[in-house]
Amino acid sequence: MLLISELVTNAVVHTGCPAVLRMLFGPGAAEAGTVRVEVADSCARPPRPRRAAGEDTSGRGLELVDGLADRWGWKHEGAGKSIWCEVDRCAAPHPPLPSPTAPVTPVIPSPSGLTPGAYTA
Repeated sequence: MLLISELVTNAVVHTGCPAVLRMLFGPGAAEAGTVRVEVADSCARPPRPRRAAGEDTSGRGLELVDGLADRWGWKHEGAGKSIWCEVDRCAAPHPPLPSPTAPVTPVIPSPSGLTPGAYTA
């Protein structure tokens, strides 16, 4: 959710243009473990990572994306651009171990097979 929020917010705030959010899920077994988030806007200006200082309230968006996503980048798309990031679902962290007095509840993985969607922000 944070990655989606950062990419959409950056597109709207820094371009002043409407943005289109796309989430892509791989259909085959090899690709099913990756989720790709793309945010397209009509501004051709490339993204410019910034370094926030101290208590600045902005300037950390792409730094967060870089730290949380497995991969990210951008490409020209029509008259504008698309900024994307990918997260590998199969590399999910292990849940914390239960305390010795708590009952053990099995962890059931969520089903795969989600389909692509496009949403306008």
